[in-house]
Amino acid sequence: MGNVSITASKLRANIYQVLDQVAATGQPIDVLCNGQLLRIVAVQAGARPKLQRLSPRAGAFTGDLGELAELNWASSWKP
Repeated sequence: MGNVSITASKLRANIYQVLDQVAATGQPIDVLCNGQLLRIVAVQAGARPKLQRLSPRAGAFTGDLGELAELNWASSWKP
């Protein structure tokens, strides 16, 4: 099912109804404003950004990023 699209003028005239619809259905609404497409989406309470939901991985680099520039990969690189 695709997203619903409306103009900025229609949003302005019906802002509360549009917000209630997004909250009730969870379906995003796209708004065309000055040639730019904007999206109104519902965010679930307690939702965390994607990067914060990542699980730790064994062997993942956890040090100072500056150390990466100093690593010598010549012995492990295979063309």
